[in-house]
Amino acid sequence: MRETLSGPADWQKSVIAVPPMARTPDLDFAPEANRNLIRHLEQAGISIIMCGGNANFYNIAISEYEGILDFLAETVAADTWVIPAIGPAFGAIRDQVTILGRKRFPTAMVLPATANMSSVGIERSIRYAADKLGQPLVVYAKAENYLSVEQIAALYRDGCILFVKYAIVRNDPETDDFLTRLIGAIGAERIVSGIGERPALAHFRKFGLKAFTTGSGSVAPASSMRLLRKLKAKDYAAAEEIRQGFLPLENLRDGYGPAEILHAAVTLAGVADMGPVMPLVSEIPAMLVPEVSAAARKLLTGEANAAHA
Repeated sequence: MRETLSGPADWQKSVIAVPPMARTPDLDFAPEANRNLIRHLEQAGISIIMCGGNANFYNIAISEYEGILDFLAETVAADTWVIPAIGPAFGAIRDQVTILGRKRFPTAMVLPATANMSSVGIERSIRYAADKLGQPLVVYAKAENYLSVEQIAALYRDGCILFVKYAIVRNDPETDDFLTRLIGAIGAERIVSGIGERPALAHFRKFGLKAFTTGSGSVAPASSMRLLRKLKAKDYAAAEEIRQGFLPLENLRDGYGPAEILHAAVTLAGVADMGPVMPLVSEIPAMLVPEVSAAARKLLTGEANAAHA
C-alpha cells in the first residue's frame, strides 16, 4: 500500500473506486471475497480504493475496524492507495482516529452526518480528526447544509482538507452555483466529482474537474478507467458513449438505493460473492434481481475491449 498522497496528480491518475464490502452469512468480514474484488479493480488499473458508504463504513463495528484496516493494507498492491472512512458519529471518529494513528494510511474520509449535527459541530469534528491524525482529510460534501463554502475554505486554508468528494446531486449537473463557488474558494484541483459516472462528463467539461469516484466501476473498472482517459483527452463524444453504458445500473442505484444495488450487482455479475448486506441497509427486493443482474452483466461484458482502448 502506498502511504502518501502527495497532491492532485496522485488522485487524478486513477478513478477512485468506492466498492462494497463482502460479508459472511453471519455478517463477519469476508476476506476471500474482498480480496477477489480488490484484484478485479487493480487488474483494470485502478490504484485508489476508498471505503465509505458503499462499503457500509457507516455501520462498521469499532471492534472490527483495525482488523479490516490491516487486511486492506496487507492485501492491496504496493502502488495502491487506500482511503478508509471515519465517522459519522463523533464517538466513532474519536476511536477510529486513535486506531488510524497507529497505521500508515495516506488520509481518511469523514462520512457526512445527517442527524444530531450542525455545520459548526461538523467543522469542529473535522478539525479534531485532522489534528489527531496530523494529516489533512477528505471531506464528503453531500448537501449544501452540511458545510458552507466558507467553512470548507477555512478548513482547507488551515490544512485540514486534502480534497473534497463533491456529491451534491443536481437535476442538471451543469448548473451548480455551490460547486462554482467552491471551485473559486479552493480550486478545481482539490475537488473530486463524487457521484459516479452520471455527472462526470459535466463536471469535467463545464467545471474543469479532473478526477471522479466510481461505485459501478466495481463491476466494470476497465470501462470506468477508459472514461477517465477520454475525459482527460477531452474526447467528450467517446466519453458520453462510455457514460451511457453505466446508466442502466446507475438508474437502478438511484431508484432503489446506491449501496444496496451495487452490493447485489457485484455478486450477480460474478465478480465476487458479496454475501448479505449489513444493516442498517437491506437486501434488494427479489423482483429487482433479474433487472440488476442483466444491467450488471451487460456492463461487465464491455470490460475486455475497454482495457485496451
